[in-house]
Amino acid sequence: MMIYSEQSGTRPLEIFRANSGGGTGVALTHLNDVLLSNIALMPLEELWVDGADKTRVHSFIVKPPNFSPSTKYPVLFLIHGGPEGAWGESWGYRWNAQVFASAGYVVVEPNPRGSTGYGQKFVDEINGDWGGKAFDDIMAVTDAVSALPYVDNNRMAAAGGSYGGYMIDWMLGHTARFKALVSHDGVFDLASEARETEELWFPMWEFRGMPSDSPELYSRWSPSNYTREFKTPTLVIHGEQDYRVPIGQGLQLFTALQLQKVPSKLLVFPDEGHWVLKPQNSALWYHTVLDWVGQWTK
Repeated sequence: MMIYSEQSGTRPLEIFRANSGGGTGVALTHLNDVLLSNIALMPLEELWVDGADKTRVHSFIVKPPNFSPSTKYPVLFLIHGGPEGAWGESWGYRWNAQVFASAGYVVVEPNPRGSTGYGQKFVDEINGDWGGKAFDDIMAVTDAVSALPYVDNNRMAAAGGSYGGYMIDWMLGHTARFKALVSHDGVFDLASEARETEELWFPMWEFRGMPSDSPELYSRWSPSNYTREFKTPTLVIHGEQDYRVPIGQGLQLFTALQLQKVPSKLLVFPDEGHWVLKPQNSALWYHTVLDWVGQWTK
């Protein structure tokens, strides 16, 4: 007999039992049954496209409840952190695709270059190339999603945290395809981030040393060098206790947006770090993000 935990993109974690002889697992806990009985949760669908260099790129799509193929829906792209991470068939209380889908969005979760689960070469190709092939992969997914008959490609937004926040900052200076953006605890200035993060191994690995060792690499891929191209309305969110990507990164981004007279808003959590973990803060986070995206897409 084996006791294990099980979850999916449509079901929070519960404890299960399985017999060694095979058969279907049996749920031992039903902590969420009553709550989920009154909620419409949509399955995670899969999309594959040719990304940069014709490399196959995988994404998940979550449609709104009561989906109608004859309706044109706004789209929200969620960009994951890491960058060596991935969206999967799993449940989460932060960046939950079901919450955004229930607000009326087609939610797209791309797994671009650097994402785990698609081979080591795919992971390693983000190294020293943060705004390169990964950005091209996301744009290829954007092209494919824009062509879907139920998508309104004039009402697309994107949001991301950590490396996903970096990608949002990079997109600010390199594309005008989105009506609104949300950057959460994102890396904005690579050189200052390297000098203030508590995880020095990270920039030294990703950019082959500190800024004095690889100045060209840091300069090339820093969103802070493309602020004159910023035009998309952007919500900036940061935790004051974030030591992985310290709050100065968010403040620099917000200052740049304000100086460029780009519609922008700053939300700071004094009692949160790199992740929003407190329930009331999480509720505020979701409401603020949805209000901001809805302001520009609905």
